[in-house]
Amino acid sequence: MFDTKFAIVLRDDLAVWQKLNVAAFLATGIAGQKPEIIGEPYRDAAGNVYNALSIQPIVVLSTDGLTLSNIQRRALERKVQTSIYVDQMFSTGHDHANREVFEQFGPDDAAVAGIAIHAERKIVDKITKGAKLHG
Repeated sequence: MFDTKFAIVLRDDLAVWQKLNVAAFLATGIAGQKPEIIGEPYRDAAGNVYNALSIQPIVVLSTDGLTLSNIQRRALERKVQTSIYVDQMFSTGHDHANREVFEQFGPDDAAVAGIAIHAERKIVDKITKGAKLHG
């Protein structure tokens, strides 16, 4: 059991390809900010080496846009750093363009497609209240 929790919350009205894309981007944001959650490389029986993965499970949740906005607000109020993906990033093709569209919106008007959080378990549970296990 971990003292921390790694959760990704996706907006429930996204297309499947969008959910997968957002989850992948958000996971890299957490891993980049918290490299200690990445374990050792994997090796198969033939000796081939593969990339290291997260040392703990990543819980994927789903919710509506209003609840997702509330999750963002609760994270900001608790000063928990998160990874955020907004709708406008779907129309860009690279990091610089993502940053340009991202900085045009604040917490009150961003169309948040997903958010990732890694923090103390109880804090993550409070922040993500209202979201359900993605199914």
